Amino acid sequence: MKKNVAVVGYGGQGGWHANHIMKSDVVSLSGIYDIAEQKCEKARGLGIYVYSSLDEVLSDKSVDIVVVATPNDSHREIAERAMRAGKNVICEKPVELSVAAFDEMMKVRDECGVFFSVHQNRRWDVDFLAMKDIITSDNIGEVINIESRIQGSRGIPSDWRGMKKFGGGMIYDWGVHLIDQMLQLIDEKVVGVFCETTHITNDEVDDGFKLILKFESGKRGYMEIGTYNFIAMPRFYMQCKNGSAMIEDWRQNAKVALLKAWNEKDVLPVETAAGITKTMAPRDEITLSEYEWERPLSDVHNFYRNFTSAIDGKEEQYVKNCEVRRVLRIIECAFASAEREEFIKTEI
Repeated sequence: MKKNVAVVGYGGQGGWHANHIMKSDVVSLSGIYDIAEQKCEKARGLGIYVYSSLDEVLSDKSVDIVVVATPNDSHREIAERAMRAGKNVICEKPVELSVAAFDEMMKVRDECGVFFSVHQNRRWDVDFLAMKDIITSDNIGEVINIESRIQGSRGIPSDWRGMKKFGGGMIYDWGVHLIDQMLQLIDEKVVGVFCETTHITNDEVDDGFKLILKFESGKRGYMEIGTYNFIAMPRFYMQCKNGSAMIEDWRQNAKVALLKAWNEKDVLPVETAAGITKTMAPRDEITLSEYEWERPLSDVHNFYRNFTSAIDGKEEQYVKNCEVRRVLRIIECAFASAEREEFIKTEI
């Protein structure tokens, strides 16, 4: 039997949830609630039931799950009220703006005996899944370094995301995704964090950042968000012991280069602008094999399938709350590093 879901907050992400819930095989949409009448009218125009208040949502005994898709600063109050009303909760990211606040939310979850998950939807991005598949296959050996970038040229959206009091800025908006993905790709303890933020289009919150995670074995993860880049760098670039992999754009296949032999018998120098070089000379087909990695299949509905199965005791939650907390700890270190302009030693 399908579980009934009410969506609180009918903006961009709340609308995304509502649309997908209406197409789901495991959940059905009970209705939405939003404080903006314009958004409520939009929902009514699509035949969606609109609750008159949050109290009405929480008093609806048929609702099994509440999705919290409001601005970042309001997540905790709504989520805790929903849990105390006996509802299971799916919260948009970032779930909270500090580890301490998240820990308080988890106390409420434990007291109420309900299920709680954060919608880390970017775990279903095909570019991320392709990199994960390449690592798992071990085709090009152990990871040395992974670079992950999202770059656009329109600045921060002209809404609450540009305001500090609402939890705006790109570390909270996109950083939470890239950090979560990196921790899935490199499953090791983080022993150091270094971060620089940019304020090209916004003085109040960061409109971009460059973040380095140093892992226990020496592996490194580099993440960059830019909102003032008119030529974007590759989405992913990965160095491994036996080759490299790159994804230019999320719509493209990954390009993989496999090292077959280190030495070439005769390396012909190449001429650059003002000289010749053997060091940077391109490799030939004898020592290097190049191929494309097919885009993996992805189904965003698997998030709902997993969460409902977890509620029924059939599966473990895919997005674990301990993983969510770990991302928040790194975000706190990133802000501290940017403020102090120093490398932060950690045990995360």
